[in-house]
Amino acid sequence: MTTMAVAPPTIQPTPFAQQLRGWRTRRRLSQLDLAIAAETSQRYLSFLEQGRSHPGRTMVVRLAEVLELSLRERNALLLTAGYAPIFPESALDAPELDAVRHALDTILQGHLPYPAVVTRPFGVLVAANPAFALLTEGCAPELLEPPINVLRLALHPDGLGRRVLNMPEWGRHVTDSLRNRAGRSPDPDLDALIAELEGYLPPVDPGPGHLGFAVPLRLRSDTGELRLITTVTSFATATDITLSELHLEAFLPADRATSDHLRERFATA
Repeated sequence: MTTMAVAPPTIQPTPFAQQLRGWRTRRRLSQLDLAIAAETSQRYLSFLEQGRSHPGRTMVVRLAEVLELSLRERNALLLTAGYAPIFPESALDAPELDAVRHALDTILQGHLPYPAVVTRPFGVLVAANPAFALLTEGCAPELLEPPINVLRLALHPDGLGRRVLNMPEWGRHVTDSLRNRAGRSPDPDLDALIAELEGYLPPVDPGPGHLGFAVPLRLRSDTGELRLITTVTSFATATDITLSELHLEAFLPADRATSDHLRERFATA
């Protein structure tokens, strides 16, 4: 009688296993690094990535936190593991966000006479203060129809782009920031937006004094050149997806002439 050796069944990685390995690779972490940070063993993490073990909900949440996933991405990872999402996503006009909207309105008004905007993912405008008019002057009407995309508005040749004096450098500062975001949180829609925006940019020819693309916005105006720098603020401790995805971008004058121009125009707005 001949005995045939039977190979063990091949274990196919589960959707969770594939997602976990993908995120770990994207964050450039070894299994050991992730296991230590998540307070588990490398062996257990290896079993999770092979689909040989199934994680508890607490472990999924812990891994997602260590991997620095967004709240939306954490919910998605929970779903692939078979658990219900734990982070809510409220409508912007929901009563539970009343205090947040009031706070944002206060910040926007308090930033006058300088421009400030609140945006959703991919640059969709949520709110702006009156000084935002500085950035919409002369823009094509179709670019100002809701929902306004401030990134497209900023770089489009029929938008603000026609007034930007350092478009090759400043435009790539914008698209490089988006590429960094896409590297951390891949999204086909974001890739398409980046490709569109890069199509608006002229070639750049860095000279010997080139300092990178983190440069002030140099803007043509009726009174001469204006120079602006920006700061971006997000709600780092938010537990609501909508709130966590909002960004407040505030523009500041980079020289006295720009400050004087903005104060003259918008101090009483």
